[in-house]
Amino acid sequence: MNISQQLGRLKRGFPRINRFPRFLILLVASIAAIQLFILPALTQQPVTVRFLVQALEGAQWQPFVEKFNAKNPDINLEIVAGPNDTNLVEDLYTSAFLLGDSPYDLVYMDIVWVPKFAAAGWLRALSDRVSQDKLSEFLQGDVDGGTYDGELYRMPLRSDGGMLYYRTDLLNQAGYEPPETFTDLVKISKDLQKQGIVDWGYVWQGKQYEGLSAMFVEILEGFGAFWVNPDTLEVGLDQPEAIQAVEFLRSTIEERVSPPGVTTYAEEETRRLFQSGKTVFLRNWPYVYSLASDSEIAGQFAIKPMVHTPDTKSGACLGGWGFGISKSSKHPDEAWRVIEYFSTPEAQKEYLLSTGYVPSRRSLFTDPELVAKYSYLPELLEVIEQSVLRPPIAQYAQASDILQRYLSAALTDRMSPEEAMQAAAKETRSLLGRTG
Repeated sequence: MNISQQLGRLKRGFPRINRFPRFLILLVASIAAIQLFILPALTQQPVTVRFLVQALEGAQWQPFVEKFNAKNPDINLEIVAGPNDTNLVEDLYTSAFLLGDSPYDLVYMDIVWVPKFAAAGWLRALSDRVSQDKLSEFLQGDVDGGTYDGELYRMPLRSDGGMLYYRTDLLNQAGYEPPETFTDLVKISKDLQKQGIVDWGYVWQGKQYEGLSAMFVEILEGFGAFWVNPDTLEVGLDQPEAIQAVEFLRSTIEERVSPPGVTTYAEEETRRLFQSGKTVFLRNWPYVYSLASDSEIAGQFAIKPMVHTPDTKSGACLGGWGFGISKSSKHPDEAWRVIEYFSTPEAQKEYLLSTGYVPSRRSLFTDPELVAKYSYLPELLEVIEQSVLRPPIAQYAQASDILQRYLSAALTDRMSPEEAMQAAAKETRSLLGRTG
């Protein structure tokens, strides 16, 4: 075989030689792609996002969490069940933050926790994640309650507010309109008691606990007084109007408009007394409406804003819960996706239909399906839009403890209203560094 023939044979063989390496290269590239991109995508675990909540409410949350996870397979939303005492839940969040590496990405917060958690640097600001247009769809009080030092730290989920329940049948029977002032309330109460229609006129939360502070905020507002101005840190507890507010509460006990045991009552004790038909007026929260509607007074009561003096306005102590993002969370974007999901009208409506809680979106108070199930929502909107916040200050928990102690001393006749409020104001100023 000459050189020309050998070269020709080599030339004819090149295609066959080249085809194998090309196939091999494609095969190797395919295997590499599977290993580097496809398999990790198929085997990647979803990001876990956790939040702590009371055990009983956690049971209510479970179906909604499962639905979220089904719609968002890359996120595993997980509930951590805590105690049913909200103070203990707050303590658990606080302990986790103090340890420096909280296991909770989301922080499910009562409205009064926001200033403390934000001031301590435990929360991420949310202002750059949501527009003012979106926030305007929520109750202004709920937005304000999630704001500290000009930054939003909590998106509202559900609202709450104190109000006056009254027996419509008993007022009609005695020929009275619902009371507008403190004087009206006492007058009607005494008259119905005198006629033997009811045992007691007015029940409220007088036990020494956070509910006492919440109730008293409404009485302060009704007398034109204030507790702490969050902008100036001015304390108003020893002003004449605040002392009058304490004197009013004490007078309801002394004049037996309220039962002597009211100083030991929390929400449930007052609810049961109202539902038993033994009292005409009750200060409480919206949750009572559904329970009373299944009791012996069903269809015989209504709600209205709290009473006030003739020259002041009513104020409903604002409560409610919402979500923030932990500063230490390694998954803030995924946590925000959870907040976005539960902030939509559709998700909130479904949650409220199931639980009976109060909306934070204004439009849901008049939603036909919600109103068909909870007929009182339009009336409730009027109450909650006249809301008043407990002081949004970083030292709120300590300030509330001071108020509770001295207010309880005044109500149980261990101190005069003036002495108690002067002492409470002095201690509160010391707490806030306002002694000068």
